[in-house]
Amino acid sequence: MTKKYCIFITTLFCAFIGLFLVANAAAPDREFSEMENRNLEQMPTLSVNTLLSGEFMKNFETYTTDQFVGRDAWIGLKSSTERALGKKENNNVYFCDQNTLITRFDQPDAAKVTENLNYVNTFVENVDIPVTFSLIPTQACIWADRLPEGAPNASQTALLEQAQAAVPGATWADLYTPLMAHKDENIFYRTDHHWTSLGAYYGYTALADALGYTPVPLDTYTETVRSTEFYGTVFSSSGVRWVNPDTITTYVPDTGITVTSYTYDSSGNPVEEPRALYDTSFLSVKDKYSMFLGGNQSLGVVKTPNADKPKLLILRDSYTDSLVPFLTPHFSEIHLIDLRYYKLSLSDYIQQNDIDQALVLYSVPNFVTDSNLFWMTR
Repeated sequence: MTKKYCIFITTLFCAFIGLFLVANAAAPDREFSEMENRNLEQMPTLSVNTLLSGEFMKNFETYTTDQFVGRDAWIGLKSSTERALGKKENNNVYFCDQNTLITRFDQPDAAKVTENLNYVNTFVENVDIPVTFSLIPTQACIWADRLPEGAPNASQTALLEQAQAAVPGATWADLYTPLMAHKDENIFYRTDHHWTSLGAYYGYTALADALGYTPVPLDTYTETVRSTEFYGTVFSSSGVRWVNPDTITTYVPDTGITVTSYTYDSSGNPVEEPRALYDTSFLSVKDKYSMFLGGNQSLGVVKTPNADKPKLLILRDSYTDSLVPFLTPHFSEIHLIDLRYYKLSLSDYIQQNDIDQALVLYSVPNFVTDSNLFWMTR
């Protein structure tokens, strides 16, 4: 290798580094990544304390990574390169058959599972209304045949059996059987962790006996396509950019249905926010699943025209958002509590709002990792 060639390579390398230094310095910082569906790190505050503690350098490293020019393109290039090299997983997401991305499900902490089941048991014992309990198996379970050959995948069915046996005071609803029976249909999104409206419908039929209603036949509804350009949370975390988008549909009309979200301001005063069964404004952003009920909320109350029907309380995760429309013909009110945000007494809430029955419903992965379920015992 000649001296001139070494100088040329060194100069080229320095120019390459310099180009990106200038580009990164000139490019405006972004606050939010639509592609990754998360807030991006901003320039950290420099002080003697943050510098000496190492906090500044740690946050600055995250900042430079998040704000790197062309970040989305580099992430896509990385995942495409790994796919070409035969890699079947990235960021705990499997690249699966039928253009599907599935989040890896590892064996959960046994003590955590037992702890959360005990919280459900305590809730059932603390209230004087009937309680239905169920867990929703996800793609890693129902669509296990799409996973790469030999991919590690802990058993969700074993957890379902454990959950059913651990809470004898509640009525167990078997969601696994109907979902498995329809596994060849589009019951889950391929790029998101949630079930589709069709999957939610089959979950709704599985809850019927326990909650005391006769399901409305699917063919009495007209399917409405809401979006054909949905990329969900699994897509965001995977780094994959080659899969086709999902389609979001709805079935149940929202005529006569109101939704109110209840929060508290900085002074602790209650605040009411009107929402909708379907908030179509979210169809113009990446987080399109939030079209259902307007996304996450501490406490939401859905009121229907069916004043003679019972009132239902659901302790839940976001899977319930697309399930609620199917429940509206059978209840006068549906109260939705997310224990990540709601920290008040559930027993008091049930008494104060004349709740007739309760449903505890989580997806398996959320239930076995949630650290907020102890609020069920308050």
